[in-house]
Amino acid sequence: MKKKEKSTPRPHGRRPGLASGGSKKGARVSGRVWIAKGNDTVLSWGRVVLLERIRQHGSISAAARSMGMGYRHAWELVDEMNRTCPEPLVQKKIGGPGGGGAELTPAGERVIVRWWKLVDEFSDWLSDREPRLWSERPKGKD
Repeated sequence: MKKKEKSTPRPHGRRPGLASGGSKKGARVSGRVWIAKGNDTVLSWGRVVLLERIRQHGSISAAARSMGMGYRHAWELVDEMNRTCPEPLVQKKIGGPGGGGAELTPAGERVIVRWWKLVDEFSDWLSDREPRLWSERPKGKD
């Protein structure tokens, strides 16, 4: 039996860049990672955090509230991810004593693990770089 991939939820915060590299004279190289299909964003920092919050809270509305996001916007993001990914990432839970809700599919769980691995690899790559704008100019060049 294959071991189930699971990730630890990351804190959600707005930062100037998803990852940053080395610093020189107060400047740093930073960047963001997102996955797009055509002109549509499929995955990004906020979307993956939304997936984690859906897993944590068991509903899109509770996940949206926990992020200070409107339900409609969260639902549209989930719908777009489900339509643009090869497999749906979120599925509805039917009824029960507490009502319905939402849960991640196995594909949704895999996407979260792989996303944070990609972010870690990107951060490692950036940490090997530093801004070269302030480095000394080569001799004979203006």
